[in-house]
This record gives sequence, C-alpha cells and structure tokens, in this order.
Amino acid sequence: MKWTNCFSNKRFGVDFKNRGPRTEYERDYDRLIFSSAFRRLQNKTQVFPLPKDIFVHNRLTHSLEVVSVGRSLGKIVGSELYKLPEINENEEARKFYRNHLKNVIGSACLAHDMGNPAFGHSGENAISKYFNEREDDDEFRKLFSDEQWEDLTNFEGNANALRLLTKQLNNRLEGGYRLTYSTLVSILKYPCESLAVNEKKGKHRSKFGFFNDDIDTFKKIAKEVNLIKEQDKPLVYSRHPFVYLVEAADDICYNIIDFEDAHRLGILTTKEVESNFLNLIKLNKDEDIDNIKRTLKILKKDPNEKIAYLRAKAINFLTIEASKVFIKNRDLIIKGEYKSSLIKDIKEAQPIIKKIKNTSIKKLYNHYSVVKIELAGFNIMSGLIEDFVEALLINKDDRKKRHHKILSLIPEQYRFNEKQSTYSKIMCVLDFMSGMTDLFALQLYKNIKGIEIPRI
Repeated sequence: MKWTNCFSNKRFGVDFKNRGPRTEYERDYDRLIFSSAFRRLQNKTQVFPLPKDIFVHNRLTHSLEVVSVGRSLGKIVGSELYKLPEINENEEARKFYRNHLKNVIGSACLAHDMGNPAFGHSGENAISKYFNEREDDDEFRKLFSDEQWEDLTNFEGNANALRLLTKQLNNRLEGGYRLTYSTLVSILKYPCESLAVNEKKGKHRSKFGFFNDDIDTFKKIAKEVNLIKEQDKPLVYSRHPFVYLVEAADDICYNIIDFEDAHRLGILTTKEVESNFLNLIKLNKDEDIDNIKRTLKILKKDPNEKIAYLRAKAINFLTIEASKVFIKNRDLIIKGEYKSSLIKDIKEAQPIIKKIKNTSIKKLYNHYSVVKIELAGFNIMSGLIEDFVEALLINKDDRKKRHHKILSLIPEQYRFNEKQSTYSKIMCVLDFMSGMTDLFALQLYKNIKGIEIPRI
C-alpha cells in the first residue's frame, strides 16, 4: 500500500462513473444524508434517554458532529500529505489529498454508526444472547459453521454497517448504496473476521468488521485499495490509514460531548465540566487563555453557553493534536504498522482524557436513567429476536398461523428465500431488526406481546 494507491473513486457494485458538477466523494455524502437508514438515527439513543424538556444528542446529531470534526481532520491531514514528494508528483493523488480526503472522511463519519441496532450495545447484546443460550443445543449448533456461529454469538454493529451499505436487498439495486471504495474502507475499524477477534493482538482485532456472509464484499474492497493482509486463516488485514481519522473524530466527539450532555441534564456540575475542559484547552500553546477567561466572565450567568464555548475549544485542540499525531506517524500508518490510536497518542492530554472517561463511566454510563433504558432495550430486542428466529427455524409446511403472521411483518426488502441456509435466513431477519429505531422496536414489541393493541 502506498499513499498514491490507497484510494479509489470507483463505486462498489457498478462499473460506470457518474458525470456532473459533484465529485464521486461528494455523491457519497449526499447519498448517505438522504438515506432512510441515516434518518432513522434520529430515534436511536446515543447515551441518555431522550427527555422531552432538555435536548441531548441522539445518534443522528452525534454523527453530524463527528462529520464536522472528521472533515477538519481530513482537510488538515490532506494538506500535509499533499506536500509529500511521492504525492506531489502524482496528479491524481495530489488532487485527492488536496481536495477530496476531507469529503471521504466526512462521508465515513456519517455512516460510522448506521449499523448499530436499536438501543445500541444493549441491542447487540440481546441479539448475541439468543444464540449464546442455545450453544448446548447440538442440533441447532450444527446448522452453522464456526465462522457463522461466531458472527451470531457476537453480533457486531461495525460489521453490520458494512453490510447495510453494500448488501443488495430484495428488489433493490446491486451494490447497496453504491459508495466509493474509499468511503467504504474508511469505516472498517476492525478489518478481520469474527474468528480472528483477539484484543491482545491489537486494537484492530478487538472486534470484527464483516460477517461471514459479507466476506467476498470485504475482499473486493481490500483489493481495490491495496489493504495489507496480515494472515489468511482466520482472515486479518491491517487498518486502512483513513480509519484512524474517522476513529479520532468519533473519539473526540463522544468523550467531550457526552460530558456536555451530562451537564445539561444536571448529572455533572458546571465546575466539574468547566475544570476538565479548561485543563485540556490550557495544553494548547496557541490559545489565548486570558481571552478565554474574559469570555467566561461574560457568559457566567449562562452555564450551558459557557460549557458549549469550552467544548468547542476542547474539540478544536484535540482535532489539531490528532492531526499532528497522524502526520508524525504517517510512515507507520501507511505500512500498517501503527497499532495505537491518534487520541491515545496525544500524550500530554492523557491524564485529563482518562479523568473524563473515568467520570463518564462512573456518573454517566452507569446513571440510573441510562441503566434503565439499557435493560429495557435488552428485553425488547431479546423478545423480538426470539419470536422471529423461532418462526423462521420451523419448516414452512410445519409453521402455525402465528409463525406465518410473525414473518409477514418483515418488510419485502428483508425477506428470505426458503432455500437459503439457516444462517442466511437469520441474517435477513437481523437486517430488519438492526434497522429498527428505538421507538419502532418498542412499539412492535408491545404489539406482538399484546401489551398494547395497535391502532389502524
């Protein structure tokens, strides 16, 4: 892999190029932002339940903010890489890094959470639980290969994002969203199959990035952008350079903005959040701290605006520093030998970031409102997966009327063919379930269980 051959404006699933005023990378962004899957993120919880009287982030607003940071990272890094002799001497590469890298990172940031099911990690855990609890059922277990079983017992939203963007659904066009290979590879934080997961082998193997059903899709992407293969069995590749920028944008946003949300909800005090943000900002040698203090005095009667101001400054600092880390480690990154993360390698900021993370775990992510929605989401998704999988496992001729009715609730684009393997059928059901919003999953659960009669 080289800086001059690690990108491609070819589209997955199609051989032709569009013509018009927009670049291929701008088209990626537009396709994603107008998609139904992206709109559904507005009803998927980020961390906190969505209160009626106070605005906090959902998956959609989080994704848009990650885009803003990611685009900045792409622009800064692209401007620096553009100066490298090997890039400057290559016209296509020169144009890409100067003009298009920021758009690729922006599009990938839009898509990075699109594969998450309703209720986030609780939804993932609920799907996995159903299959884990049947591990001792030998007849059931024999229906799946080791790779397929690992997929199902460790359902992964990151792998599902790739599937969502590339799978040809019933009555839909080949290639899914038909995004460029550059955008698709930028979301592959974990370029390995499920059997290769081993956190001790590196962060890129702490989870998996594609299901066994989508392995050919992954291989096509890897080949097009010259991804570096580490081993064949189980299949593992090194991360693509652009992944580090998308990951950094996500890390920056959820660390900083979750803190701001907790302040708005009264979980953290103004003093506590202000102190942590200021300590980060003070690390920026180019920042005028006296001017910041004057601004804080002006905003002292509006705590939310004060914290919003500091949040912006903190994000700006981390964005600039993450860019510097990328450029500093560019040779390791392009060789596939960089095994850390950009945020982790902002060394001077680590004590403060760790304090923010520890406070978040203690006071935010274990807050009673968060725990309640996690438990509720887990039970809702558990109930749904049990009903749908139970119905599909029964031979068509042996299904009772209620089984047929359950399966009839699956939209046409997700319906399976009876001749498909059990694994493929289940993946079709998971395609449907992972696309649900929190509210849709809740309502469907209540209707199916007879808790609430649906209105016509």
